[in-house]
Amino acid sequence: MELVHLSRAEVERAGVGMRDVLAALEAMFVEKGAGRVEMPPKPGVHPAPDAFIHAMPAHVPALGATGVKWVSGFPGNVARGLPYISGLLILNDPATGIPTCVMDATWITAVRTGAATAIAARRLARAESRTLGVVACGVQGRSNLAALACVFALERVRAFDVRREAAEAFAREVGERHGLTVEVVDTPRAAVEGLDLVVTSGPILKHPRPVIEPDWLAPGTFLCALDFDSYVTGAAFRAVDRLTTDDLGQMEHYRALGYFADTPRADCDLGQLVCGTAPGRAREDERIVAVQLGLALEDMPVAVLVRDRARALGLGTRLEL
Repeated sequence: MELVHLSRAEVERAGVGMRDVLAALEAMFVEKGAGRVEMPPKPGVHPAPDAFIHAMPAHVPALGATGVKWVSGFPGNVARGLPYISGLLILNDPATGIPTCVMDATWITAVRTGAATAIAARRLARAESRTLGVVACGVQGRSNLAALACVFALERVRAFDVRREAAEAFAREVGERHGLTVEVVDTPRAAVEGLDLVVTSGPILKHPRPVIEPDWLAPGTFLCALDFDSYVTGAAFRAVDRLTTDDLGQMEHYRALGYFADTPRADCDLGQLVCGTAPGRAREDERIVAVQLGLALEDMPVAVLVRDRARALGLGTRLEL
């Protein structure tokens, strides 16, 4: 009757790599597509405008991954020198329900989101994609680039952020880490037009003022919207050839809460794409948008990897229940 606590530093020291995360999420999405998982919509509270604290439970029996993430997103934290996203994740023993491990969820949230984007892009982007636009250059901009670099032979990146200094820091860091040419641009349009892959990762807004118009998206572009409809206009959503999401039920849950007021319904989700019950890209010139909401199902398999690696390395503090 004790659990292990892992700090953020210990979670990162466990050394789980992006390719490990990609493999774990591929396996999970096979289970999701087959209907062998459990995940209710996210309940939450909203203490400030455009801020949230969500409870995210999930159960993936085949991977022994059961637990809940308590995660917050507060846009005002950036001005305070604090992270936009923070949280804790608890793993439970699937046989007894007893909590076995509690860990910081910040790193896990970042890497699993990037991995889910790359898994969608494997099915929906052109295989020869070489260029990437990143709109909003925070943690998710970095993790999504790292995941996409595992799947595509990226050559050139354009980066935009409302704070130019953030885009410049992003360019220096990821350019050196991944050996890429990163151009900082002054408008969202310059980070979208003519590119193979685009990721938008700004704050999630209930009443957004999006700017990405249909003619910004070149034939063959794959765009992943991590920020709901904060950057992509309703006209652009309606103009593309396909709109997908990571979970159809979750997207409809958010629609009922007042989000996606000008967004059409998605035609399939990522579990269906990975299982092959929904088709991937059909033509080179298709313009495809994936709205990735972020799923508790993505967190739990990664948390199991972290827990097991940390245990092998002797990391963590044991706490009595």
